[in-house]
Amino acid sequence: MIKLFSLKQQKKEEESAGGTKGSSKKASAAQLRIQKDINELNLPKTCDIDFSDQDDLLNFKLVICPDEGFYKGGKFVFSFKVGQGYPHDPPKVKCETMVYHPNIDLEGNVCLNILREDWKPVLTINSIIYGLQYLFLEPNPEDPLNKEAAEVLQNNRRLFEQNVQRSMRGGYIGSTYFERCLK
Repeated sequence: MIKLFSLKQQKKEEESAGGTKGSSKKASAAQLRIQKDINELNLPKTCDIDFSDQDDLLNFKLVICPDEGFYKGGKFVFSFKVGQGYPHDPPKVKCETMVYHPNIDLEGNVCLNILREDWKPVLTINSIIYGLQYLFLEPNPEDPLNKEAAEVLQNNRRLFEQNVQRSMRGGYIGSTYFERCLK
């Protein structure tokens, strides 16, 4: 587990040591807010977060392993890029695992309302994580990025379930090949 400490505490210690001249960089609003969000994270048991660079809290990966629904047993990796406009602008979230899903296209773009038009600065990284997890429990064919998957879900639930299973095992759906993503 990553140890996160308060930026304010670190700044106070630097000031008391007389180290504020030149070398110390002031934390941006985005860095302060992401620090707060991460300290208050309450991850569901099906999610794990990975900071490849522990000094860079603005870029990290989220792994979701659904334990129910169509995607049960799968392992899906999302990259988060938090810009300097955060929390006024939502983070950029991409699915790195190619997935047969009505709300995630084959390039990894995610259709989640709180990442676009419904974003508000009061929302947190935790809100996004729960939103992404919910997409795997309840795919929404009414607002699709992958129109073909949405159509199959609406017209033939059984075929949709078979397509999801085939894609997670590694295989073709039509002419598109999906890498195995079972955990």
